[in-house]
Amino acid sequence: MSNFDDNELDLGLTDPPYGIGINKMNFVTSGAIKAGVAHRNDFRNHSTDWDEFTFKVEYFNELKRITKNQIIFGANHFSNILPNSRGWVVWDKRCEEKYSNDFADCEIIWTSFDRPSRIIRYLWSGMLQEDMSKKEKRYHPTQKPVKVIESLLDMCKDIKTVIDPFMGSGSTMLACQNRRLDCVGVEIDPKYCNTIKERAFGRQFLDRQVEYDFVPQASVNTKQLRIENGSSKP
Repeated sequence: MSNFDDNELDLGLTDPPYGIGINKMNFVTSGAIKAGVAHRNDFRNHSTDWDEFTFKVEYFNELKRITKNQIIFGANHFSNILPNSRGWVVWDKRCEEKYSNDFADCEIIWTSFDRPSRIIRYLWSGMLQEDMSKKEKRYHPTQKPVKVIESLLDMCKDIKTVIDPFMGSGSTMLACQNRRLDCVGVEIDPKYCNTIKERAFGRQFLDRQVEYDFVPQASVNTKQLRIENGSSKP
């Protein structure tokens, strides 16, 4: 992110690692572990190294420097570094009482916007999803639905450029494609870089084929993608 100028990008939208030890929660171990309506074996043998890291104030300050506004998932884990804001968003992912399991009922999202708090209601509870006829394939233990990212983008006015420095499975990039926004994504895990390629590139997008280029950054084992007007650029 140090390569970007101050306020160069309109929005930083990300779901950073929480550092809560997801490897201890049985999301990624072998075998089916029943969790209400779902089984947590979709992510067995996935790496959990990424959740040993947590979002530090230095990363937030750098994201704030290069973007005009920010949206950050999992804000309850970072309340000690995030400034006061009245523009919080609650994502209700249970939606109805009948959907009961041991997953979280909601997620807390911090935004830098000075506006009333909002609620997004979108079912994402274990194996249940809002649109069961068009279920999103799950690639990542903490994957966010593209529709929820789109709802967050729709709350923002006059944005053209978005950065997600913890891209994960690429939901932010897909949502930006769908909203015709330029997106810069950073992901350090080669497995998830391939997932992003599978999900976001090489598919028909707005009546033309999207091609992709992955450009390794000079100093870290990270790959950066930029999509502009339907074609990706480093």
